[in-house]
Amino acid sequence: MDIGAHLLIVDDDERIRGLLQKFLIRNGFMTSVARDAAHARRLLEGLEFDLIVLDVMMPGEDGLSLTRYLRGKLVTPILLLTAKGEASERIEGLEAGADDYLPKPFEPKELLLRINAILRRVPQPSDAKTAPQVLHLGPVRYDLERGEMWQGKDPVRLTSTEAALMRIFSGQPNQPVSRANLVEMLNRDKGASAEQAQERAVDVQITRLRRKIETNPKQPRYLQTVRGAGYMLAPD
Repeated sequence: MDIGAHLLIVDDDERIRGLLQKFLIRNGFMTSVARDAAHARRLLEGLEFDLIVLDVMMPGEDGLSLTRYLRGKLVTPILLLTAKGEASERIEGLEAGADDYLPKPFEPKELLLRINAILRRVPQPSDAKTAPQVLHLGPVRYDLERGEMWQGKDPVRLTSTEAALMRIFSGQPNQPVSRANLVEMLNRDKGASAEQAQERAVDVQITRLRRKIETNPKQPRYLQTVRGAGYMLAPD
């Protein structure tokens, strides 16, 4: 369990906010709550959080819009809570930049498992004295030890899921990894769901990662699709 992590709960339902806050505090987390997107923005201006639990269906600015806004500024993991369980809705959430989704109603224990699974994927600081190992992807550099990506002097923001994918691919460069294996490695601690929807979700994450790596994401040079085998990272 990731004791001490600070979570932000954003939900317009006061009862749900209160229940989630009490449950997560009992399980060792620091928690703050926001009643809507505007409230969440104000909190995020002054505080740093380890993960955001965000309801999709809110009056005013909804959770998807807030996710898109935050993903342009923060790499903080986002777990969406949605009353809609259809695959298309989940894909929309991932495309907006969320790291995971949980349909309502849900068991509190499953929420706890998903939160801990996301936090375990977040890169941890490494010893600064460790000699860096770097992969070069054209103008992009990826530091394997630190889990950091750079373009020139500018850091490239990676979500926790994108960082997890980079760790997987960089651990076996020039070797294809099947979509099924990626699903297993990324979702090992999640509840089971339709395999096709999971693999489609991986495709979405690959598309997002390519936008940060490739000069032309539609004709990928470094994060390649290997027909019949999956995806492969091919550094310089």
